[in-house]
Amino acid sequence: MNIVRIYELFPTEVDCLEHLERVRWHNNPVCPYCKSDNSTPVPNEQRHHCNNCNTSFSVTVGTIIQHTHLPLQKWFLAVSLILNAKKGISSRQLSRDLKVHKNTAWRISMKIREAMRESGQRELLTGVVEMDETYIGGKPRKGDPNNTHRRGKGTKKTPVIGLLERNGKIKAKSVKKTDVNFKKLSQLIRRSVDTENTVLITDEANYYKRVKSFMAHETINHHECYSNGDIHTNNIESFWALLKRGIVRQFHKVSVQYLNRYIDEFAYRFNHRKNPDLFGLTIQRGLGVNL
Repeated sequence: MNIVRIYELFPTEVDCLEHLERVRWHNNPVCPYCKSDNSTPVPNEQRHHCNNCNTSFSVTVGTIIQHTHLPLQKWFLAVSLILNAKKGISSRQLSRDLKVHKNTAWRISMKIREAMRESGQRELLTGVVEMDETYIGGKPRKGDPNNTHRRGKGTKKTPVIGLLERNGKIKAKSVKKTDVNFKKLSQLIRRSVDTENTVLITDEANYYKRVKSFMAHETINHHECYSNGDIHTNNIESFWALLKRGIVRQFHKVSVQYLNRYIDEFAYRFNHRKNPDLFGLTIQRGLGVNL
C-alpha cells in the first residue's frame, strides 16, 4: 500500500473510521469496556453508545491510535511510509512528510512499532537455522584514548543475538553483554528453535561449542571461508547489514532503551516480506485484532 492508494481509498476522516470499524468489528460494534454488542450509533458523531454499561466509545479505544488528535489519514500515511522504507525512516523525515512536529512523528512511529512487535512470536524455527550475533553502537571518538576500537565482546556496543530460519523468519533481540555465553544462548536456542528437527549453523565462537550436546550443529570457520556448501551464515549477516545501515544512516543514534523496538521493526518487515497486504496486517495488529 503506497501513499497514492492511501489518498484514493481513504480521502476523508469518515472513510478512515469506517475502514477501522470494518477491520476491528466487521461492522458489528463491540463495547471495549464491557464487551457487549448492544450499542447504538451516536447521531452526527462517529461514536457508539453502549446500552449495557452506558458509556460511549469509538473504534480507536484500546488501540495504538487512542487519544490521538491527528487525522487518521496521517496515521495511515505513516504506516505506509514506515512499511515501505526498507532501511527505516527517521522521525524527522516522517515529520517533514506528514507536516507534523518531530515529537509527534516520533510518538506515531513508536506506536506503530508496537504493532510491529516480533519479540513475542511463539512459533519455533525449524529446518536449517543460522545463528549469529552482532554489535550495535557508534564508532569511538577520534583522539579518545579510553575508547579504542575493539571488536566482539571487547567493544562497548550493545550485543544483538539473532536466529534466522532459511527461507523463513528471523528472531532477534538485544541482550546484556554478560548474557553472551553458552548458558544464556542455549536457553535462547531452546526457546526459539525446534531442537529435534533443526540443524543450527553458527561460526566457531567458544560459546557455541557445546550446542552439539543437545541438537544438530554445524560451524563455519570465517578465517578460512564464508561458505562451505550449505554451511554458512550469509543470510543472517545480510539481515545484520540491513539493520546496521538503517540504524547508522537513517536513525543515526538509537538508545538501548528502545533498541529492541527498532530491531522488531526490521524483523517485522523481513518476516512478512511475502505478505501482499502488509498494510492491512499492521492495521489489524494496531487495533488488537486476533489473527
